[in-house]
Amino acid sequence: MELQATSQPVVFTTQTQYPLPTQKFMIPTIWKRYQLSQLVNKALSLETPVPFDFLVRGEVLRGTLNEWCAEHGVGEEETLEVEYIESVMPPQKMSDFPHEDWVSSVSCKIPGHFTTASYDGHIRIFDYSKQLMSSIIAHAAPITSICIISSENQSTYTVASSSQDLTAAITQVTLSQSPSTPSTSKVLASLHLHTSTVSSVSSSPSGTHLITASWDGLIGVWDTKVPSSDEVPEPTPNERDRKKRRRVEDGPKPCRKAPLNVMKSHTARVSKAIFGVGQEKKAYSCSFDSTVRTWDTEYGVCEHTISSSEKPFLDIALTPDGNSALAVSTDRTMTLYDLRTSSTSLSSSKASFSHPATPSCVAASEVNSHQVVIGGYDGVVRVWDLRSTKGAMATCKAWEGTKKVLGVDWRRGVVGVAGEGGLEVWKVGEEAI
Repeated sequence: MELQATSQPVVFTTQTQYPLPTQKFMIPTIWKRYQLSQLVNKALSLETPVPFDFLVRGEVLRGTLNEWCAEHGVGEEETLEVEYIESVMPPQKMSDFPHEDWVSSVSCKIPGHFTTASYDGHIRIFDYSKQLMSSIIAHAAPITSICIISSENQSTYTVASSSQDLTAAITQVTLSQSPSTPSTSKVLASLHLHTSTVSSVSSSPSGTHLITASWDGLIGVWDTKVPSSDEVPEPTPNERDRKKRRRVEDGPKPCRKAPLNVMKSHTARVSKAIFGVGQEKKAYSCSFDSTVRTWDTEYGVCEHTISSSEKPFLDIALTPDGNSALAVSTDRTMTLYDLRTSSTSLSSSKASFSHPATPSCVAASEVNSHQVVIGGYDGVVRVWDLRSTKGAMATCKAWEGTKKVLGVDWRRGVVGVAGEGGLEVWKVGEEAI
């Protein structure tokens, strides 16, 4: 049956910098996003057109208003509240950085550079022209994650990494400032606590502390000071250990650090632990035990637990305001949790976002509190608006969608995509390189 074109009363709302005066519009129901965006631009009298998308009851308008009203049983006399948001432009591939082995993690934090961690144990730093600026073997086994701790100046950076070799490491890298001067790098300290794969390492906002998560169920809290001598005694190596160590570069051995605190509460492998936004003494973690936990890192105690049913979590990120956590799970969902709740009830979930494949990693936008990117095992990176749970706002296929995405980072309008195909860089958002 053909849908009849009528008019629908609509009131527009927005949280953007382009508000309209409150008034009711009679909108032809045959209109789609394009016509609605034209109307808003005309009503705002914008010199430069701004493309908008439209949310109707939390769902992005994909077709006509008529089709949406018919699907949801909305009568033609009912006033619809429609929120308009700035459109996410289709992601554009900017460059790729092939690696000889899988890339598990990427950081876009150093301006003008990308830092990668690989299964071959190397930390590499590239500039935007794809030149390899630095490469160092930091671990004797695949690296699982990296983070930039601090920068002493515009060329010297401290990097933390975690590995399947049961350790994390602190490495200092000084990038070359001229063709005649080579870059230098050195592993300053190795962090010893865990008895299984160290799945993640994250830095505090000030760079004075680190937090590690491990498959052994433990979370370690560390300072970033380099000790003058070993804090953890070195075990007597067996023949297998000797063979492994041959892969690590020759030179002085890094000092062996001990943790400040060990936090125990999870009952299965911990996938990730991160510090709170702007917080040095609060951290959050997610685990295969289907929980998201809040920690007091000073006293090493679990302050709050959000429990879910059959949701082994793979990664966690925080919204820019620090009030919500985004956790991706093997059940092919991303769940948005309210961290401000003080109860131990299971009602902390604010929204759930379904994926066609297992989402492996998540990163929140630094400038837009509603947008996140999620990488999946189907090789697709999806840009979500947290106000719309029905579908992603935009997608991009890394390596043509043929290889798994293992890590993402989103800064300054650029998304670094790490995975089985190496590293790809995509332009997503307004603040580009």
